[in-house]
Amino acid sequence: MDLCCEEILHRHIDKTLENLHKNNMDACFLPRAADVPEKVSSLIAEGASVSCGGSATLAQCGVSGLLRSGRYHFIDRTSAGTPEEKLALEREALSADVFVTSSNAVTENGELYNVDGHCNRIGALCFGPASVLVIAGVNKLVPDLSAAVLRVKRAAAPANAARFDLDTYCRRTGECISISQGRGCDPAAGCQSPQRICASYLVTARQQDAARGRIKVILVGEPLGF
Repeated sequence: MDLCCEEILHRHIDKTLENLHKNNMDACFLPRAADVPEKVSSLIAEGASVSCGGSATLAQCGVSGLLRSGRYHFIDRTSAGTPEEKLALEREALSADVFVTSSNAVTENGELYNVDGHCNRIGALCFGPASVLVIAGVNKLVPDLSAAVLRVKRAAAPANAARFDLDTYCRRTGECISISQGRGCDPAAGCQSPQRICASYLVTARQQDAARGRIKVILVGEPLGF
């Protein structure tokens, strides 16, 4: 990255951090993904109950390993032997001390945009865990909500559909069908596949004063996840 581009990127990051703070979310910037586990460990008390959403970001930056290190009571839905056990663990996660996740997009206006199929992740973002840590690489930064919607339709949804081996239009073509239909900025417009993963849509905007600092956003100066 040349100096000019780096300066522009850091101006975007600074503006995003400023607006996240204005929206009552704590926020910080870390230059490298390798710095993330130490920061996360400083925000979670040893022995705390912790859970997380399914996230390529957490695996790539080493946080998944930290959560499984034995330092915490980790509520791990992947340990379930049956669908019923998995659902019980996902419900237990809603009362965890800390929930760790990424975000499909983070806007310069200080908003988080997320799209879920099963919705355990956006459920925890909205309510339940006393603290929520959101880790997002610079590839998730977008100017506004319209760009966030398009990012999901062109990047996050196709990549995640491929990751889970789902038969969806976006997996086959690389973008949501709503884009070719001229409805790309309509968040809910999409395919009718039985395996569609875009079911519920959440914009996390200004948090109430009583919830100030509940959501903590860690922006990372490297691309992470989808």
